Amino acid sequence: MGNAPPPEDSTPSIKWGTEQRLEFIEFRLFWEGGINRADIIDRFGVSVPQAANDLKLYRDLAAANIVYDATEKRYVASPEFSPRFLKPNADRYLLQLKGIADGIIGLQDTWIAQSPEIDVLPNLARRVDPQILKTFLKAVYANRSVSIHYQSMSPRRTEPVWRQVTPHAFGFDGLRWHARAFCHIESKFKDFILSRCLGIREEGAPGAQPYEDKKWFSFFDVVLEPNPALSEGQRKAVAMDFNMPNGYLKVPVRCALLYYFNKRLRLDVAEFIDRPQETPIIVVNQKEFKEALIDASA
Repeated sequence: MGNAPPPEDSTPSIKWGTEQRLEFIEFRLFWEGGINRADIIDRFGVSVPQAANDLKLYRDLAAANIVYDATEKRYVASPEFSPRFLKPNADRYLLQLKGIADGIIGLQDTWIAQSPEIDVLPNLARRVDPQILKTFLKAVYANRSVSIHYQSMSPRRTEPVWRQVTPHAFGFDGLRWHARAFCHIESKFKDFILSRCLGIREEGAPGAQPYEDKKWFSFFDVVLEPNPALSEGQRKAVAMDFNMPNGYLKVPVRCALLYYFNKRLRLDVAEFIDRPQETPIIVVNQKEFKEALIDASA
């Protein structure tokens, strides 16, 4: 008796464009509660029949997720809704809202139907010259060095100077971007803030190879926990806030970025602040963390 043929996949093969529209349908069902043909037409520029076919296909593939509301004259998410084409991501949604508030993107650049009332703290954006960034990128991809007219904050260099650097990566500390590069003057890998580059010129031979930047390619595990000076209820809230299912959080951080991580979370001032509410998380492996910080800044 021969082997039986494998069962056929009940899900039809879906083209990429169609799958995008099915994901959009699910996005609107999940985040906005409903969708109609006009939403698909406006977002993708498809015809009325195509939008109708997309909704029919979605109903065929996920019938339990969607019902037609004759009062609202649109399809709405059913009580049993369970995403099939979309993995809902709150961070991604909120980042889009932030982009709208910052004026970086418009509502039409997202899949969001309408934005709630939002505001963000004024962003003191560092101006980065696109030509300078473009030249840095070119140097990174080609493994070349560049000469930058750089204004350092060092008391030893109070005026801008031209210096040769070999960039290989970029870092962001939450407020500003920097190029991680080998400095030909100091013969070490350093961070050069892009907005402090006043000019950039000719490429040259590299001063070092990327793999030589040990601090960029090595990591330190920072172990965080709720501040024990908080009440039990507050500690539980902090653990939930920072997604600490076991009461602590292990965060691998590039050694080259440890300084910024320390400053961003105000871990550097935690021991000097009396009110634990101002420093809700603390470093568990404090001794090793301090040693790693010293080593990273050497």
